Amino acid sequence: MDLSAFPRVALGSWPTPLDDAPRLATALGSPPVLLKRDDVNGLGAGGNKLRKLEFLLGQAIEDGADTIITFGALQTNHGRQTAAACAKLGLRCELVLTAKVPMTGDAYEKSGNVVLDHMFGAHVHICADAEETVRTYERINHDKAVTLPVGGSNGLGTLGYVAAAVELIGQLNERGVDNATIVVPHGSGATAAGIALGTELLGWSGTVHAASVSHSAEDAEKELRGLANDAAALLNAPAPKLDHVRVTDDTIGPGYGVPTPDMWNVLKLFAETEGVILDPVYTGKAAVAFQRIAPTSEVPLVFLHTGGLPGFYGYAPEAVAQF
Repeated sequence: MDLSAFPRVALGSWPTPLDDAPRLATALGSPPVLLKRDDVNGLGAGGNKLRKLEFLLGQAIEDGADTIITFGALQTNHGRQTAAACAKLGLRCELVLTAKVPMTGDAYEKSGNVVLDHMFGAHVHICADAEETVRTYERINHDKAVTLPVGGSNGLGTLGYVAAAVELIGQLNERGVDNATIVVPHGSGATAAGIALGTELLGWSGTVHAASVSHSAEDAEKELRGLANDAAALLNAPAPKLDHVRVTDDTIGPGYGVPTPDMWNVLKLFAETEGVILDPVYTGKAAVAFQRIAPTSEVPLVFLHTGGLPGFYGYAPEAVAQF
């Protein structure tokens, strides 16, 4: 895995911590629990997208771009981290956002990631539907603009989490952990795909559990495999088998970004036992899956915390009502 062949910019603080979570493990009645803290990696309030953006923006700069265009829901973490990275690199950032989540009110529409997008200097375009999104994109696109996919999820972006897999398995090896279950949220797919591909290329003996937060398990697994195949092709590696990967969809609830009682309960559990805040969209839903599998696990567990804290404030009224 020679990742040095790809243009890359420095955005995050690596390696991110791999923290013991003994009180959480006791509460779950599980083997040892470790938290991979990609939520505390520096730039733009942290989060998993920075690893992808190091490769995506490295290539964009290599291609002579002066503008980055990308998409997402109103409280997109990817948009906020892209805006922060563009601010650091002196690139114009155009965020085309749509109302994908059935949430309303000032907290969701005006706080959290939305405020930070503006603070980082992004040009924010809020669209009512797909047709308006297309018209807006056609209006702002130009020859020196590079368009990034939702979540930064393509083959190149996936390489960010291939690199993360190397980092994480190195940390586990230092602890003498040669077998574990890694639980990771699956949204747009590249984070889970990169971890899946990277661990396979390393010949690691553990498993990866990807908890979908938006798609059916069938669609999520198809997406994960497609992204892993694309990244493997970039690395001139054979198409991965991914026999060590499991994809589930049973913690989504009513839909993407829609809170569930189980999600609120596990947010409270992580906060009360370890002082760790999850978000309602990604890590919260994945943590419900983590909570379900932990008591029956025979090996240590790793929860990959992908960030999203600013987005939590968009759900503040609902959180107050719960707690």
